[in-house]
Order: sequence, then C-alpha cells, then structure tokens
Amino acid sequence: MGCAISGLAAKPEFGEKNTEAATAAHLSEDQIQMIKESWKVIRDDIAKVGIIMFVRLFETHPECKDVFFLFRDVEDLERLRTSRELRAHGLRVMSFIEKSVARLDQLERLEALALELGKSHYRYNAPPKYYSYVGAEFICAVQPILKERWTAELEEAWKTLFLYVTGLMKQGYQEESNRHRHLAASPKERPDKKNTAL
Repeated sequence: MGCAISGLAAKPEFGEKNTEAATAAHLSEDQIQMIKESWKVIRDDIAKVGIIMFVRLFETHPECKDVFFLFRDVEDLERLRTSRELRAHGLRVMSFIEKSVARLDQLERLEALALELGKSHYRYNAPPKYYSYVGAEFICAVQPILKERWTAELEEAWKTLFLYVTGLMKQGYQEESNRHRHLAASPKERPDKKNTAL
C-alpha cells in the first residue's frame, strides 16, 4: 500500500492501564502550530481524505467493516470509493478531526468532544480496538496531499494528537459501558438503591 506507519495501531488492549490521554500535555506549541498549518492544506481535500482513509482502513483491516452495517458485505473496493454513505461517514470523521484541531488551544473542550464521541461509539457498537486504525490511515491518506510539507516531526505531532483523542474516546466508551451496566443491574444490586424493607 505504500504507507508504513507505526506507533498508532499497536496500543494496549482496551481495559489495560494506558496513559494515552496524558499525551496531549506533550503536544508542544510547535506541534500544535504544525498541525494547524497542515490542516489548512488538508481541509481543501477533506472529502477525498475521508474516502481514502476508510477504503484503506477496510483494505488493511477488513474486520472493521463488521462495525459498519452498510459496508459489511461489500467486497468491491471501487464500489466503496463511490459510496455516498462512505463519503458521508468520512466527512463526519473529518469534521471531528477539524473540531479537534480547532480545540487544540482549549483542551477541556477537546476532551469533552472526544469523550462524547467515545460514548456514541459505544451506542453504535464500535469497539475501541479499531480507533487507532483510523488515525494511522488518516496519516497515510494525508501524506501525498501534503507532499514536501510532510516531515517526521509533523507525523509525530499528528500521532500524538490521535493517541490523545483515541485515549479519551476509549475512556468515554468505558464510561458509557459502565453506565449501561449500572442501568441494567436489578434495583437490589444497584449501589444507589438500598433495601429499606426490614
């Protein structure tokens, strides 16, 4: 495929102790500026990047298609490239990335955004094991667009951002999972419901 990237997809399994969310504190001002400057170029091809990103995701990790009801049985990658549904989903993901970039100077807003996205992914039954793949495919998709602007430093900045965001998404997923488990517990098993009948 031409894009050999490491550092995003090989993360601790969900539920293991990880410190991905802490990596945002390690985004330097220079890295934030690099991300913002590169985004100005990337956003001109936002739909193209979204499609490339997901077609590559399904090529490199076909098991990810199981999460997407509409694409589960599609084997023809050319059909995926022209799919209106895939384009729409790619644009939603790119919109999230755009919002993330815009909130790099407001980490509490970025944190709330990513936590909420993780919670919604629980409701869509999209497990955390796939989150890091999207960042890796995004990086592969934008390299040809950025051409000579692409550097090892810029790649490291984007990786750091994706590690941060996916760490928060995993946290949001876990919070939503815990909430649903709590709601499903019978009243006498719930810690907030005390048995008062004596």
